Amino acid sequence: MSDPRQYFTFADNGEPLQLDCGRSFGPVTLAYETWGRLNAEKSNVILILHAFSGDSHVASHDETDLEANGPGWWEAMVGPGKGIDTEKYFVLCSNILGSCSGSTGPSSINPDTGKPYGLDFPVVTIRDMVNAQKILLDFLGINSLYAVVGGSVGGMQVLQWCISYPEMVRTAIPLATTMRHSALCIAFNEVARQAIMTDPKWQQGKYPEDDPPELGLAVARMIGHITYLSDEAMHRKFGRRLQERDDLSFRFESDFQVESYLNYQGTKFVRRFDANSLLYITKASDYFDLNKEGDPTINRLAGTATRFLVISFTSDWLYPTYQSRELVQALKRNGCDVSFCEIHADCGHDAFLLPDDRLINLISGFLSGAASNE
Repeated sequence: MSDPRQYFTFADNGEPLQLDCGRSFGPVTLAYETWGRLNAEKSNVILILHAFSGDSHVASHDETDLEANGPGWWEAMVGPGKGIDTEKYFVLCSNILGSCSGSTGPSSINPDTGKPYGLDFPVVTIRDMVNAQKILLDFLGINSLYAVVGGSVGGMQVLQWCISYPEMVRTAIPLATTMRHSALCIAFNEVARQAIMTDPKWQQGKYPEDDPPELGLAVARMIGHITYLSDEAMHRKFGRRLQERDDLSFRFESDFQVESYLNYQGTKFVRRFDANSLLYITKASDYFDLNKEGDPTINRLAGTATRFLVISFTSDWLYPTYQSRELVQALKRNGCDVSFCEIHADCGHDAFLLPDDRLINLISGFLSGAASNE
């Protein structure tokens, strides 16, 4: 299995995708992967929604895939006998609209020009991403979801699914997420965007594929990566240890291990991600707001039959627990069936991605309980 991804293209000759920005857009291709078997009633579907820089490769499909493509970003959670058991559920994950891992985004070729879209790509929202996923599910003949699951930006998509298509979603598990970005999150995203846009190689988004704004993108990733960790995790992993030297260099080099680590993360990210996609996805997450003053979108969930499990992590300072509690309170005010768990973890926002038996058992138990309570 050299490439487990499948591709679905729509709005090429038919009705274009209507976007929140007011534009009609097409064609659109979504890359997606599936695991497990769809039952005869098509009632065992779990839609997993990836975070900001993720993709459709949630888990490896077999040993050949594991060797060829490496483990998926949620390898510990998804698979036979795991928390999301692919022997019981049919699991689906698509790469989001605006990304760069097989789905249409700013690095895709604009059929009108024969060149990458760049900034001609329309600004998209979380709702636009969900609407595109809904068209994919329609194509696959899936009209109900046993569960939608996702963390961070994926958690935003989970909530948007429940608002846009409540009749389809039986259970929802938003992890390490929020109803809207704080000023702090928006600020971090803007600094990351400016790091890219002030790189001379960015060229107003028209950089060639073989000469992207590597420095700006690497710095943007370094900024983001800091927000994914925690003080405890960074202290445990690095402290103030020096990098391959016995004393300070007294030059502007990477003296400390943490500096070298961030440089490595930035360099590695440049090899797999598109700079313009970072601009678009961070903007989409900044625009997401289910708790607008005067007209909270979250109130549209009143009367929904969806059961919710909201999960936060103690050391997540990007989307801290108080934001999950606000979400839980809003759901309860609207009469929703909601459970909440704060997991003690010292590894920051990334905790939802790391192997953790408590998280695995919590999700597994919730999914099984949802079936037994019907």
